[in-house]
Amino acid sequence: EVQLVESGGGLVQAGGSLRLSCAASGFTFDDFTIGWFRQAPGKEREGVSCISSRAGGGYYADSVKGRFTISSDNVKNTVYLQMNSLKPEDTAVYYCAAREGPTSDYVGRYDYWGQGTQVTVSS
Repeated sequence: EVQLVESGGGLVQAGGSLRLSCAASGFTFDDFTIGWFRQAPGKEREGVSCISSRAGGGYYADSVKGRFTISSDNVKNTVYLQMNSLKPEDTAVYYCAAREGPTSDYVGRYDYWGQGTQVTVSS
């Protein structure tokens, strides 16, 4: 059974940092792309970043480039999202997701989803 479990969300002041973790199990980690998505109240879910350990590539949304860094630990089967210089507009529920294929920022291409973790950035 594929499982994705996010952790690390919380409340932080603008300019602060958080590190989200996505612990994966139930599949061959190296064969999958892991993506981070977020959904703010009243908005559609959007791609934030993704990484493929096999392809070595990644993606960052323009809104987070230079502030967020995605990384993976293939021994722990965990993907991290380091978020620095957080802004109030980063407030959302953050989800990690997995797909067996190359990197993509399209929500519909991901087959497995975690339960989400809330990130709130106060001004």
